[in-house]
Amino acid sequence: MRKYLITGLLVWLPLAITVWVLLWALGIVNGVFGALLTAAGTVLPGAREPLEELRHIPGLGLVILGGGVVLTGMFAANMVGQWALRQWNKLLTHIPIVKNIYSSVKQVSDTLFSSNGNAFREAVLVQYPREGSWTIAFVTGQPGGEVAEALGDEHVSLYVPTTPNPTSGFFLMMPRASVKPLAMSVDEALKHIISMGVVAPEVPATEAEPARN
Repeated sequence: MRKYLITGLLVWLPLAITVWVLLWALGIVNGVFGALLTAAGTVLPGAREPLEELRHIPGLGLVILGGGVVLTGMFAANMVGQWALRQWNKLLTHIPIVKNIYSSVKQVSDTLFSSNGNAFREAVLVQYPREGSWTIAFVTGQPGGEVAEALGDEHVSLYVPTTPNPTSGFFLMMPRASVKPLAMSVDEALKHIISMGVVAPEVPATEAEPARN
């Protein structure tokens, strides 16, 4: 019975977690969509009843939000959109309090999601939390400014995720010489971390040695 119970859990647990994450994300999207409908009904009292009917259509908020994100990306990809975004960023960076939050979040998001950036593009091995104990980390860049001058030698900025929840972790700055690069992709490294080492990444196939005469 114990064997069958564990086997059944291994079958259903990934599906249950996937459904739970999707429902959580859908709840957030529906909450944002509902708030927008409430605001629109306040501004346009005559359209309140049609807007309330839209609230009861399942999945409509997700479709509209996804379409809005895609249209925003298409708008920002051309010259007019880029000019408008520059003006918008300039406006927000001159508002007290808002400029500090917006600038910090924008800098982090540009670093993480930019196709030209190096954040989370490389998985490495580091000794943490003590010498002789190894863990997987992700290179997020290099220290700069006063921090780089104080450190002296070449260092790298690392993110060490926790297990099994990689959304929390630790920020470290370590010498490049003490970091061991890995051939595995970031996706493979994340699977290895989330599974607590159960799902091991595949070893790259080596080229066959030439036949000896």
